[in-house]
Amino acid sequence: MSSSRIDRFWYGQGKPLAILGPLAWLYRVVSESKRRKAWQARNESLPVPVVVVGNITAGGTGKSPLTARLVQRMKQDGWHPVILSRGYGGKSDHYPLLVKDTTPASVCGDEPLMLALATGCPVVVDPDRCRGGRWALEQALGDVLICDDGLQHYRLPRDIELAVFDAGRGIGNGALIPVGPLREPVTRLSSVDFVILNGEAFPPSGQQIDEFAGVAHPEIHAMSLQPASLVNLNSGETLAPSALGGRSVRAVAGIGNPGRFFDTLRNLGAQVTEAAFPDHHRFRPEDLGSSAGEWLVMTAKDAVKCRGFAPDNAWVLTVDACLSEPFEHRFLERLRACSGQLHQQNIERTNHG
Repeated sequence: MSSSRIDRFWYGQGKPLAILGPLAWLYRVVSESKRRKAWQARNESLPVPVVVVGNITAGGTGKSPLTARLVQRMKQDGWHPVILSRGYGGKSDHYPLLVKDTTPASVCGDEPLMLALATGCPVVVDPDRCRGGRWALEQALGDVLICDDGLQHYRLPRDIELAVFDAGRGIGNGALIPVGPLREPVTRLSSVDFVILNGEAFPPSGQQIDEFAGVAHPEIHAMSLQPASLVNLNSGETLAPSALGGRSVRAVAGIGNPGRFFDTLRNLGAQVTEAAFPDHHRFRPEDLGSSAGEWLVMTAKDAVKCRGFAPDNAWVLTVDACLSEPFEHRFLERLRACSGQLHQQNIERTNHG
């Protein structure tokens, strides 16, 4: 079934797939069993704060841009963050893997490489995020760990959890995979520290301030993705996003929610021809064709996979995650509190050792 048809079923534009109800029930039983076993098996803690950014819905919600912004904000506050990632879409002959600027996306994954280039901080890839975190600390790479897309990786100890949603899509029809888009029941939100709505105004309006998807929560905050720059993949020439106004564009996207990217380009005034590919698609030169006079525009996540064979008319639209100052203050406040608690626990362990 195509992703567009799935979207129609999941996000209310088609009839729910009731026939798949037993599979959703089975998915819930299996996922809850895995979660319970992972929590029970987890017998270790890490000596530094661990921040987990994730979601309870399938598809793109803006996790990686949020991770990049939190990293930037932590660095401004004097922290030395290390990003942990599973490295989806990549395959290495060894783990943990420290991502370098020259590491191919086919080895480390597209999102880790994008985050390494965007933030300039260490990115460690390992399907076992616990092992990756321990290794990062053994190498003295930083003093706080932030895991991109790790909400369901329960073996990883965590001190702060953030669940990100596309504000326009929300929880869709509210059903678990495969009937709906949910990886976990909505009640999972009651245990996260922050709920982030990507696409909302500052602050979220009305009832959403206290409640989202029927779950009361004291920390619901808004985020928006703002176009930052337009960069040519080959020459490095940088233009303002407004340069897209009135221009014919072939928009290439191998991301979880390509429609949001296409809408962004149209809002900038571009005349868009859409070319959507599966999430984490491995691009080939033949995927990057365009008509005479067209610009080829893609996301930063896709651009890292096209280095070396992108045509001269290929551009990447970079975006910045914009968060409210009250949220960033609350996040850093919580991070400092966690660090203080962990420091005290480490002292007590040493004294009792």
